[in-house]
Amino acid sequence: MCWAGRKPAWRVARRLRGKRRAPYDLPMFQSYEAPEGGQDTGERVAKLREQMRRLKIDALLVPHTDEYTNEYLPPCAERLAFVTGFTGSAGLAIVARKSAALFVDGRYTLQAPAQVDTGIFEILQVGKAKPGEWLGKQLKAGAAVGFVAKLHAPATMDELAEELLRKRIKLKALASNPVDRVWGKQRPRPPRGAVIPHPLAYAGKPAQEKLAELQATLKEEGQDAVVLTFPPSICWLFNIRGSDVAHNPLALAFAILPASGKAELFIDLRKIGPEAKAHLAGLARISEPSALERRLAALKKAGKTVRVSPGAAVWFHRKLRGGKGRVIRATDPCILPKARKNTVEIKGARAAHKRDGAALVRFLAWLDREAEVGGIDEIGVSKRLEELRRETQALKEISFDTISGSGPNGAIVHYRVTTATNRKLKSGELYLVDSGAQYLDGTTDVTRTVAIGRPTREMQERFTLVLKGHIAIATARFPKNTRGVDLDPFARRALWEAGLDFEHGTGHGVGSYLSVHEGPQAIARQAMVPLEPGMIVSNEPGYYKAGAYGIRIENLLLVAEPEKVPGGERELMSFETLTLVPIDGRLVVAEMLSLGELGWLNAYHARVREIIGPELGAEDRAWLEQATTAIPARRRSGEV
Repeated sequence: MCWAGRKPAWRVARRLRGKRRAPYDLPMFQSYEAPEGGQDTGERVAKLREQMRRLKIDALLVPHTDEYTNEYLPPCAERLAFVTGFTGSAGLAIVARKSAALFVDGRYTLQAPAQVDTGIFEILQVGKAKPGEWLGKQLKAGAAVGFVAKLHAPATMDELAEELLRKRIKLKALASNPVDRVWGKQRPRPPRGAVIPHPLAYAGKPAQEKLAELQATLKEEGQDAVVLTFPPSICWLFNIRGSDVAHNPLALAFAILPASGKAELFIDLRKIGPEAKAHLAGLARISEPSALERRLAALKKAGKTVRVSPGAAVWFHRKLRGGKGRVIRATDPCILPKARKNTVEIKGARAAHKRDGAALVRFLAWLDREAEVGGIDEIGVSKRLEELRRETQALKEISFDTISGSGPNGAIVHYRVTTATNRKLKSGELYLVDSGAQYLDGTTDVTRTVAIGRPTREMQERFTLVLKGHIAIATARFPKNTRGVDLDPFARRALWEAGLDFEHGTGHGVGSYLSVHEGPQAIARQAMVPLEPGMIVSNEPGYYKAGAYGIRIENLLLVAEPEKVPGGERELMSFETLTLVPIDGRLVVAEMLSLGELGWLNAYHARVREIIGPELGAEDRAWLEQATTAIPARRRSGEV
């Protein structure tokens, strides 16, 4: 739906007042139901161990992934949640005959123990514990560890195999998944979301050009074909979208692109309607997924040199290995071009954030009014935010389950509110809301931390430390070849100096009406890929006090083209802040900010007021004026 020329959202809302249904009775993109009961974890693990005895394995790896290596999964692939009860977007369970462990990263150290039976699963943090070491302690020499080749990347399995070899423990590939056997008829069916062509007006480049450019790359590098296994890459390459994964406009598919000739797309044919068929007709042959194994065998037999991403499942590498040809482990050739947004996608991102910013400002104004009255809860607030985004008449989906956490729930980094955990917003607490939207012209992701009533001095000081880190990233200037790992300390320095830190990355890449988490760009301790103009990345430092409150401030940034610095000797890149939403000034301790930091905050708020103000009605515009009022500098000791 074209946004240009549409009436501002507040006018639509005013026209609908008194006519629309009650605010929360619209169907929501997000479910708030607590995870289903049924068999408890103990029964499932016991049945899984029966399968393990039948398969003659002593341990089983259960990762959070699918054959497409997606982060977010369709229900039929949520095997980790089925076995453990853990619903995070990353993790690995290992079930041995008499013990079990769940490995999670720093985002989930509070969530995992709350969801998982810790009498069955030991909770371990990635980086502080390694699966190979755990297995080495639990198993005897000669033991076998089972894994499903379609669910693991080769580099991970190579490293694990090397660790286990020292203990004389072997890895055993399984022909079928024992978790699926235990799940049985209760396992959801694979998704069949319709494939939708993504218009050139939003994609910015025809699929024919993208395909030709990739084929030129293959020829230049002496490769006969590339096997594409990652749905975001395939959707970007063919200018298609789908609905196979909640909140991610993805069509699950595989593809083979030869250096010369027509590509082949492997996808459930029931997803291809007349419009999609016409769109794809000149781009690729369409085949059922069952034909993929035969095509890989044909490439192998013909002695072709085939490129496969290191992140693709072991299964693909094994199917191609051993013939006359060669398997080249090289980065998915779509990854970098997809990350470098073109001019149309950049224009769309700005429009999407302006639209989204107006909805967020209306939401924050509503929240301030309702919080004074009291009685609102995490679910009600989350639903209200989605409703306001819907009123833009451009919302296609939310980009992930909204993190709506009040008080201690805000300290759970990836908290998902349910009817079982829902709590009211209370005076004297902080409320953290991390949310995003999917629009045809862009994907958004924004976090704000809001004071409900009067915050404590500690809350204000720690919020300001997080804000200092946020500003340090937003104002960074950096040369070509600067990596995310180089910038990550900028966000942490103020916290480090106070003896504090946060256990997640500072920022992740974001797609263009695609996945809200996109690589290879990131700002994190492990982010080794240089940032390039056109990439979009989040800026979201935080602080979390377990059992009390959480703080996170997140904007999306666009990497700008390098420019000469006045008086400098080289061109430097910088960031353009895309997100247009006020930061809660009630939580800012002005004397803790330098004049430069305070200047950035006041200039950012002036920009938000200028761009978003005309999109609002009188009441919300008055709130915005107050929320973005410049904060005066406070004199510090020693200052003149």
